[in-house]
Amino acid sequence: MSKVATRFAPSPTGPLHIGGVRTALFNWLFSKNKSGTFHLRIEDTDKERSKDEYKQQIIKSLKWIGIEYDGEVYLQSAKIKNHLEVVSELLKNGNAYKCYCSNEEIEEQKKRAKQKKIPYIYNRKWRDIKEVNAPKDINPVIRFKSKIDGSTVLKDLVQGDVQIDNNTIEDFVILRNDGTPTYNLSASVDDHQMKVTHIIRGDDHKINTFKQMQIYLAMKWELPSFAHIPLIHTTEGKKLSKRDKASTLDDYSKIGIMPEALRNYLLRLGWSFKDKEIFTLDESIKHFNLEGIGKSPSKLDISRILSMNEHYIKNMNETNLYNRLNEYCINYKEKIDSNKEDKIKKSLLFLKNKAKTLEDIYNNSKYIISDLVKFNDEDLKLIDTSAKKIISEFTSKISKINELKKETLEPIIKELIKSNNVNFKGVGQPLRIALTGSKFGPGIYDIIISLGKEEVIKRLSNKILA
Repeated sequence: MSKVATRFAPSPTGPLHIGGVRTALFNWLFSKNKSGTFHLRIEDTDKERSKDEYKQQIIKSLKWIGIEYDGEVYLQSAKIKNHLEVVSELLKNGNAYKCYCSNEEIEEQKKRAKQKKIPYIYNRKWRDIKEVNAPKDINPVIRFKSKIDGSTVLKDLVQGDVQIDNNTIEDFVILRNDGTPTYNLSASVDDHQMKVTHIIRGDDHKINTFKQMQIYLAMKWELPSFAHIPLIHTTEGKKLSKRDKASTLDDYSKIGIMPEALRNYLLRLGWSFKDKEIFTLDESIKHFNLEGIGKSPSKLDISRILSMNEHYIKNMNETNLYNRLNEYCINYKEKIDSNKEDKIKKSLLFLKNKAKTLEDIYNNSKYIISDLVKFNDEDLKLIDTSAKKIISEFTSKISKINELKKETLEPIIKELIKSNNVNFKGVGQPLRIALTGSKFGPGIYDIIISLGKEEVIKRLSNKILA
């Protein structure tokens, strides 16, 4: 048997969709599991809608999530000559014909089918008419001569045997009247010439597969194996589209979802191996198989993605996590001064507590990242006369101790609670607002220790708090 080769073939007509990423992932893992090759083909023959920015976004997205393609990017537009040669061959061997129906005739046929409430199928008018009778003023399309009798069985590696009556597949267009090949023709030729052995794609392509199988058989090419994976749905059960929120990788990256967490989530979205949930990259490659793919659509669950991301945050060492945070801040927030690195690294143990995203860690770290404390008016209102007294007394007391640690801070806090006749919040809240600008955030001991004595005294001495 030939060496396994898979491909991912997106059109650069919009940003790469999360469903497309999962398809790419399944193809990549399958080929790596079989020690095969994985190719990226950009189907850019739609000149009006194809844009280079989308092509770059597709390549960048695959790289971000860790999917590496073999060889060069295969551009479909560079292979049109090969597609046209196959059209000529199909015409020559009697498996295709010129159709001279006008647009008006086709529209009339579609209208009649709609009135009868039946699917439109071209009436095959020009299938057997000799070309000498062709009108001179119409540029023909080329149609594939589909089988009319019997049925075809697709031995699908995910769905099982799928049977279709051949007469339900129309004589589909393979070359438009402007001389450009259609999707089914181009995809078939490319897959054959790229020596693709396994075509793994969404189950909305099943009807295309039956058409492409006929092209393969007409050209006497060896058929690849096909696997159709169920689509991803929204939580409401609708097919996920590019218009849905959180449908592209950028949507996840900008809220601080890490690539390995999203990759792990997408792996488990419609695929399972025993009861295992967390997979390293090596484990993903080792265990991936088509038998583990379910037959029902999967629902995209953002809460599950956040939970998966939280797991990766909790289990990442401080140096790696800081590097991720720093990269995230450079891309989406603000650059962290290098002199803050040690302070943040030492504090990550509590800064990442309950954090589900890198954005959560950034929000928890803002008081360290920025030397300037920004107060919002609502929180500043809580710094009343008694709160100012507590801040002043606390500043005086910590200036007398050498080292800030919980053991030296606890007695001071307890003494302030007692002397001011308040609870822990009564002391902790004004101090947190004074030090971070917000009543929300990490624990007060963690904040004080992470900032250090000099910075704490400096912030508590802010004239706004006097």
